[in-house]
Amino acid sequence: MKKFAIPVEDGQLCAHFGHCQQFVIIQVDNNTMLQPEYLTPPPHEPGLLPAWLGQHGVTNIIAGGIGQKAISLFNQQNIEVTVGAQPKSPHELVADWLSNSLVSGANACDH
Repeated sequence: MKKFAIPVEDGQLCAHFGHCQQFVIIQVDNNTMLQPEYLTPPPHEPGLLPAWLGQHGVTNIIAGGIGQKAISLFNQQNIEVTVGAQPKSPHELVADWLSNSLVSGANACDH
């Protein structure tokens, strides 16, 4: 079972991970997406989100841009991070990941 966290702004992938309006949490069981959960993150503070999302059982992150330190902290919690995803809805991003067609590229965050 996988549990994806996708940072969103106005229903689409947010380009800057740490400054999103919400996280959409989508649990996948046997390649079937379950009902999404919407979480409002705590105020932005470096290093806080990896532990916070880890407490929510997240196993995977799909992001446009995310800092290298955050990626390292997620990896320490055994959370897989995919960066460089293009702006789409969370449902589309997870569907793309499940079908091995998720397009990722350069990390949009340079700090």
